[in-house]
Amino acid sequence: MEKAKVYFTKEITPESLVRIYEALGRELKGRVAVKISTGESGKSNYLRPALIGPLVQKLDGTIVECCTAYGGHRQNIRKHWKEIDERGFKEIAPVDIMDEFGEFEIPVENGCHLDTDIVGSGMKSYDSVLILSHFKGHVMGGFGGALKNISIGIASSAGKAKIHSAGKTTDTKLCWALKRAKQDEFLESMVDACKGVIDFVGAENMAYINVANRLSVDCDCDGNPHEPEMGDLGIFASLDPVAVDQACYDAVKNAEDPGKAALIERMDSRHGIHTVETACERHHLGLRDYEIVSID
Repeated sequence: MEKAKVYFTKEITPESLVRIYEALGRELKGRVAVKISTGESGKSNYLRPALIGPLVQKLDGTIVECCTAYGGHRQNIRKHWKEIDERGFKEIAPVDIMDEFGEFEIPVENGCHLDTDIVGSGMKSYDSVLILSHFKGHVMGGFGGALKNISIGIASSAGKAKIHSAGKTTDTKLCWALKRAKQDEFLESMVDACKGVIDFVGAENMAYINVANRLSVDCDCDGNPHEPEMGDLGIFASLDPVAVDQACYDAVKNAEDPGKAALIERMDSRHGIHTVETACERHHLGLRDYEIVSID
């Protein structure tokens, strides 16, 4: 049976991040977007500029983000830029808030709930994309890795509202006032958005790296997250977004660290693995069967 390759290193350093990208064997060409989360506050567990800087610079990349759909520091453009400045991201690379100057719809073929996704107009400027994700828990999605970073992460504020409501609204205020979409519908809508983005960019123009450190039950969108209860795992990378998230999920489950219990509860109580299931079985975005290739 065919398996995807997931590269792995226990070492979490700027140098190992560059090495694991090189192990993928895919040169991201043209104007390269590096999609990260800039974090809701200085307390959030976002990937620090000192860690990611050498890789972003190697790619001559632009760090890209979009505004949020909830009333935090990053929903307002001015405040979002202030947060980016304070975190030091502009010191390592150019930064683009892709929905600062508008947004546009991209089609979603055979979506579960969405027929279009809404992304920032800046997305049109890039030829290839590195999805550079902090793997951790998430209060709504169970966990956040590559698939969440492609979908919610790249969606504009209106696009995020559309995903969270499973297509019922693009209004960020109405989104939270509505009765919440059923959990699986929300997760499936995230994968619909993934499908749209990957088709728009081209699977051959994308690569995925998950850094599994600071493994809090809370996402980087939480400005005051719980402290991690388990230790760091390492860095996972693949050309397959399904496999890289599945590998991280499995690594948490199979860890000997007893502190994993809180993160497992967060992932499974939200049925987080359904995102991976849908990405594989409905949209055929990748494989759940994988082999780990250690670069240590």
